[in-house]
Amino acid sequence: MASILVCGGSVIGLTAAMLLARDGHDVTVLERDPAPPPESPVDAWDGWERKGVPQFHQPHNLFPRVRMILDDELPGMVDRLVDAGLAWWAPLDLLPPSIADHDPRPGDDRFRFVTGRRPVFEAVFAHAAEAAPGITVRRGVGVEGLVTGSPDAAGAPRIAGVRASDGVELRADLVVDAMGRRSPLVDWLTALGATTPEVVSEDQGFVYYTRYFSGSAAPPMIGPPLVPFGTFSLLTLPGDNATWSVTIWAAAADALFRSVREPDRFHAVVGACPLHAHWLDGEPITDVLAMASILDKHRAFVVDGRPIATGIAAVGDAWACTNPSAGRGVSVGLIHAQCLRDAFRAEPDDREAFAIAFAELTEARAAPYFWSQIDADRARVVEMDALRAGDAPPPPDPRTTALERAVMHDADVFRAMLEVRMCLATPQEVFARPGFAERVDAHADEEPMQMPGPSREELTQLLG
Repeated sequence: MASILVCGGSVIGLTAAMLLARDGHDVTVLERDPAPPPESPVDAWDGWERKGVPQFHQPHNLFPRVRMILDDELPGMVDRLVDAGLAWWAPLDLLPPSIADHDPRPGDDRFRFVTGRRPVFEAVFAHAAEAAPGITVRRGVGVEGLVTGSPDAAGAPRIAGVRASDGVELRADLVVDAMGRRSPLVDWLTALGATTPEVVSEDQGFVYYTRYFSGSAAPPMIGPPLVPFGTFSLLTLPGDNATWSVTIWAAAADALFRSVREPDRFHAVVGACPLHAHWLDGEPITDVLAMASILDKHRAFVVDGRPIATGIAAVGDAWACTNPSAGRGVSVGLIHAQCLRDAFRAEPDDREAFAIAFAELTEARAAPYFWSQIDADRARVVEMDALRAGDAPPPPDPRTTALERAVMHDADVFRAMLEVRMCLATPQEVFARPGFAERVDAHADEEPMQMPGPSREELTQLLG
């Protein structure tokens, strides 16, 4: 069996390590942040320092695809998460009142999932990985560069290990980059003479303002969890141990929202959204936490059918990352970790064949979620910019408009929408189903649903 180095000990890196170790490989995880997870995952929120993860205290979602992967690959992990206080959530409880058909369907249980704060569930993954056979986790050890070996193909350096921050060279049959959206892998490979990878990188200019609350129980979900309100969007998420989060996200260029980091202004905006104002009815446990400069980025490490390097693979955000408001990061990351394991299982001895197989599985299983999200981000930016300038936004994609209307009236279209948003199916798979397009088109003339919330003029009064 192979020796494998996983660079990065967050949720995706740890999951990739556990999947590979279950195949019998010898896996070492290198994590730059030195602090180990607290013995009690609940204490991770207050006491775990993870300076290498800028979004550590921002909202995350563990959509149903996460639960399905964990049940299939790491039995018992969901039970560990529930024991740590993560809460079950059934999104079918959010069927719009305009849908009269509330009859259950076979397979409805697939939509249930658990949700919680990132430090709490990451601590659960960390403890599971450290206890797993075949895995060694070394904290406080970062990666400073790559070690090369004899190339497998002309023009493509072969990566044979890494230079660790403690000065030691560590060699392995496979190096896995799980260092997240800030990974320096592209620069390292280019410096070694690799073909420049194909990189799509866009800063959509979003900024996020989040506040966490606690109470006797999470608030009831009356309105949708993610709602666009003109020049801002609102995200409300239940968490673990009777906590929850409320997030306002807007354009970084929109000066009006810069005062939202002040708690009274934050509460004023949320309080002006009638279906969501009750999410403020709790004890604040943080200030308003701001996060900006979030890139949509995609890196292709196979160019013109040839890997730009062998012996290395980028997984999760080190491969592709998007605006986090859709909550798909962990789901797509775990899908990608499965792609990595499956490709290495199929091609453990041929490094070039492994790189090509991994790229093909990535594009088939994980990439559709990235590209659909980046399309949605681009459209949302154009809409917000136009509304901020007082102009009429351009008409949205007709298929998207038709789907948004049908979702409010057809229970099966609503379920299909959940499948796409929660990474159970790609948009292409859903629209390819027999009769689905006709179900959507049947509601093309319906009036779009408008969520009650403040106008731009009212926001100016609240925040000006």
